Amino acid sequence: MSSGLYTAPTDRLWKRPLTLIKQSLSLQVSTGLGLVALIILSILFVTVTYQVRANVFDQRLNQILEDASVRIAQAQSTFDQSTATTPDQVQDLANQLVSSLQSSSTGAGAVSTMLLRSPQSSTTFAINELIDRDLFEVITPDMRSRVESNDGQYYQSVLLTLPDHSEAPGIVVGATVSLPLAGEYSLYTVYSLKDSQDTITLMSRTLAIGAIPIVIILGAAILWIVYQLLRPVRTTASAASQLADGDLTVRVEPHGETEMARLAHAFNEMAESLSVKIAEYDELSQLEQRFVSDVSHELRTPLTTIRMAEELLYDERDNFSAPAKRSAELLHQQVDRFEKMLADLLEISRYDSKSALLDTDDVDFRELVAKVVDANSVLSNSLNIEVKIKTPDNRCVAEVDVKRMERVLRNLLVNAIEHADGKPVEIEVASNGHATAVRVRDYGVGMSEKTQQHVFERFFRADPARTRSTGGTGLGLSIALEDVQLHGGRIEVYGELGRGSALMVTVPRHPHEPIGSSPLKLWEEGDKT
Repeated sequence: MSSGLYTAPTDRLWKRPLTLIKQSLSLQVSTGLGLVALIILSILFVTVTYQVRANVFDQRLNQILEDASVRIAQAQSTFDQSTATTPDQVQDLANQLVSSLQSSSTGAGAVSTMLLRSPQSSTTFAINELIDRDLFEVITPDMRSRVESNDGQYYQSVLLTLPDHSEAPGIVVGATVSLPLAGEYSLYTVYSLKDSQDTITLMSRTLAIGAIPIVIILGAAILWIVYQLLRPVRTTASAASQLADGDLTVRVEPHGETEMARLAHAFNEMAESLSVKIAEYDELSQLEQRFVSDVSHELRTPLTTIRMAEELLYDERDNFSAPAKRSAELLHQQVDRFEKMLADLLEISRYDSKSALLDTDDVDFRELVAKVVDANSVLSNSLNIEVKIKTPDNRCVAEVDVKRMERVLRNLLVNAIEHADGKPVEIEVASNGHATAVRVRDYGVGMSEKTQQHVFERFFRADPARTRSTGGTGLGLSIALEDVQLHGGRIEVYGELGRGSALMVTVPRHPHEPIGSSPLKLWEEGDKT
């Protein structure tokens, strides 16, 4: 068992600020401007630091070269005026001179002075080299070669390791001097630039620390300015959301005469125009619904009279001549179709007016399917279509409106029988913890992708030339779609030309609960191969 403090995933730490920036135009603009300001300040910082460093280095270099020139001239003058005649006297003179130069040049930043033998020096009259072991390595062979081959002084920038083990930039200046009797030697003076480096570091740190509050204040100021500038945009966006939710009275108050004010005026004009148009469409829709409903109701009275008259003629059709008998049969069929169409139009008008209600009860879909198949057995037998029912052993219960769901299944079954082309029709029922589904599958003519897109539209017929056996109204599947959606379910369709089609209804166990995955597949994989 491990223990320790919980650490939030690193991706969450940067995803949340990134999400906030993506969702806020103010943050996007202020962040962008802040980054631009930061880049500008960084460039300015680098430029200023570089210029200061270069100027300080140039000034310090000139001072060092002047000081070294004076020291070298002083050393040469001392050697020229010397009366030393023995190696020991020359050695003492060199020791005293180097010590004097080192102590006197300390104020100029010199940390060491060394005297090294040159190739041109006398081999018979030689003195010991005066070397600083700690700094001897900074004098490179290349520098010694250049100093020994030049008449004047030569300098080189180096990196010094100071006694406190810290590192600092430095300059080594070397020149050739002539000692009495001993000949030419190289005099090197090592100068430290630590003070100048400390000054530049202090200045850079001060600039960096001073830039932090500038960036923060600048970013906050930019955010506040942008936030204020975009306030009308946020107000308009909020008003647009309310307008999309159906509040047609929402308006935006314009301020001033800027582009934002013109945006507010344009939004108000759009909202007003949209409100007027929607009101006109609502009125037209209500008139259309009222017209359909009134016509449907008004037609019932004459239809009842026509029904009574045609039934009388239909019952006496055997006493008529052949043409009159056929006319009586056609009249009977068309009056029956007209009656069904009136009922469907009334149902459609209820859906259009949002007045359709559910009268739900727990229903076992196995029994409901068996009832629908039995009720349409006359049609299937007349067309010689075998209807197969596949149900599980467990109950497939859902809380539905029995009449509406029976109508849905009847429409799907009749549609499958009509298009089965003499082949069997399969009805499968299944249920899971969230939903109950019924799939009606035929192996007839099938349907194209275009037909699948329009199959639930009112009065749509895939093949107008195809004869129907039931005298359908063209509203069955559209009403089935409305019935299923009223339960909070879904109806799906798939088909392939020459291989049949499948329509599947999936409803929640309780109205408007989440369905999740359907307990059935709309089109089995084996059907597609």
